[in-house]
Amino acid sequence: MNRRTRRPTGVRGLARPPLSIVRDGPDDNPAVLPPHDSRAKETAGPPSATPSGHGPAAAQPASPEAALRAELRERTADLQRLKAEYDNYRKRIHRDRLAVGEIAVANVLERLLPVLDALAEATEQGEVTGGFRRVADALESELAALGLESFGTPGSPFDPTVHEAVTYTPAEPPADAGERAVCAAVVRPGYRVGGQLLRPAQVAVRGETPPPAP
Repeated sequence: MNRRTRRPTGVRGLARPPLSIVRDGPDDNPAVLPPHDSRAKETAGPPSATPSGHGPAAAQPASPEAALRAELRERTADLQRLKAEYDNYRKRIHRDRLAVGEIAVANVLERLLPVLDALAEATEQGEVTGGFRRVADALESELAALGLESFGTPGSPFDPTVHEAVTYTPAEPPADAGERAVCAAVVRPGYRVGGQLLRPAQVAVRGETPPPAP
């Protein structure tokens, strides 16, 4: 009985092509390689081309006119910012100079207050006459030109922020009931220059009893 030799089949019953024997090397050991399939080359397409750019559409460079406009806007903003800083600096310097001048004048005038007190006392005693009177008037005029102002008159309302009470006389009911505290007499006038208080006025207070201190 003859035995039929079955050839190995591939996928789906297709006959496999015969193996080819390739001799490699000096020992002539045969190496079995798979058959060359030409269909792989036919199905494989050409190698895909690698894009040279970073994306499908490379960014277009800005035009020279747009670049000039952007630079002009940037320079204009820098100039405006620099001008604003200079204006603020100039205002601050002017304000500081005025403040320094006011402080210097206030310091000088404060040192002259004892002279004015002595002059006022001499005037009350009738010792300032003739040429001394003219000197006193010139001194008071110059000090007033520098902004020196005296305050504190009898009958004015008592203000604890600018008045210093030396004596206090309570109101006598019922005649003075509800009377507001006033400066009955001025012991020593007060002085100020601008908004700065140099010295409070010492006064004698009469009127309602002030509320107790907390």
